[in-house]
Amino acid sequence: MYKIKKTGNMKVDAYILTDDISSVSEAIEQLKNVASLPSIVKAAYAMPDIHWGYGFPIGGVAAFSEIISPGGVGFDINCGVRLLKSNIIYDEISKHLEKIIEEIYKLVPVGLGSTSKKFEKKLFKKIIENGVKEVIEMGYGKNEDLLFIEDNGTIHPASMEDISELAYKRGREELGTLGSGNHFIEIQKVVEIYDKEIANTLGLFENQITVMIHTGSRGFGHQVATDYIKLMRNIDKNLPDKQLVYAPFYSKLGQKYFSAMNCAANFAFANRQIITHYIRKAFSNFSRLDLIYDVAHNIAKVEIHDNQKVVVHRKGATRAFGPNQKELPEKYKKIGQPVIIPGDMGTSSYVLVGTNKNFAFSSTAHGAGRVLGRRQALKNLKINEVLSNLEKKGIILKSKSKKIIIEEAPEVYKNIDKVVEIVDKLKLSKKVAKLIPLGVIKG
Repeated sequence: MYKIKKTGNMKVDAYILTDDISSVSEAIEQLKNVASLPSIVKAAYAMPDIHWGYGFPIGGVAAFSEIISPGGVGFDINCGVRLLKSNIIYDEISKHLEKIIEEIYKLVPVGLGSTSKKFEKKLFKKIIENGVKEVIEMGYGKNEDLLFIEDNGTIHPASMEDISELAYKRGREELGTLGSGNHFIEIQKVVEIYDKEIANTLGLFENQITVMIHTGSRGFGHQVATDYIKLMRNIDKNLPDKQLVYAPFYSKLGQKYFSAMNCAANFAFANRQIITHYIRKAFSNFSRLDLIYDVAHNIAKVEIHDNQKVVVHRKGATRAFGPNQKELPEKYKKIGQPVIIPGDMGTSSYVLVGTNKNFAFSSTAHGAGRVLGRRQALKNLKINEVLSNLEKKGIILKSKSKKIIIEEAPEVYKNIDKVVEIVDKLKLSKKVAKLIPLGVIKG
């Protein structure tokens, strides 16, 4: 862990929760800029998967008493991850994996600009204001799913009045679509259990088949962020970085952004729910799929920390509440909130739980974190080598884009085992299980 002492315009210290900062100098400057924002509380934190992002670094966590900043949430609002568990082991389904992946690929629109059926405005309004319960009423899932989604799949306040017509037009055909970039659907196998008691509570066991979904609010969330960044650009002209625009949280504009952001978050929860419905359909002849948990990675939330109400910004970071928090489902009260940290498409992912010893506003890492930018990846890597390496590991891959395969190759990411080892050692979250990919769908 590295500490950057308060200097210059910094109002608090900053902490980088990793053992190697040699490749993240730009992101460190961003974290120092975050520490310079008004009303920041306690410290600015960067998780072990830190890398450069828009405004805040990805992996950045900060809490404020009086402001909200779209750059602290990002463009893909509530990009998040959901984990489903089966009741079967690998040997029972290994011969059918390719068929299942093909079926999911047919059912779920993937790739840049992918669209689904068009949701007319009245129904779209209900979904973005009320989240997952609306799509469950439409037949996309079961009521039990709501128990195992952060905030039960609905965040308030959320009003369509705070959404632009352009945002609606971008979002109305995107519900139930995966998108592109680092978004994926992955069929996995549990290969290691670190805490049997907690794994039992979660319903996880060795050789079990699981399915992970990683996607967010698509073009809808991107437009929400774009709209409000423009509206906030003249509030503070002395910012160290113009990407850190903000609004006073309790101002009219601050509340409108908060509402619009929540609309995009509800959209993302609903998006993952609809995708889940289609994955269950593809698995219907083999196993039921129950939801373990669904958690956001890009969001700002009002929480109480150290007896103070603050707006916690998590940009490429996961909420990780410890045991006995009122926000947790009854089933998980004793063990803490499930945390799902995906790796890249050639390595492991992890299930962890939150602890009560977390010092970083109950936050932990959200993934491996990039070490190579997309342009560098395209320049340095060859498609045949990437595909050959995945094939050697027995990983089935479906993607519409060779470009995305290169941009998302395992070589462009940090070592996920090391990232998870750090958050476990620092007690930001506790390791429970390790999963490996068997089949991956990319945009």
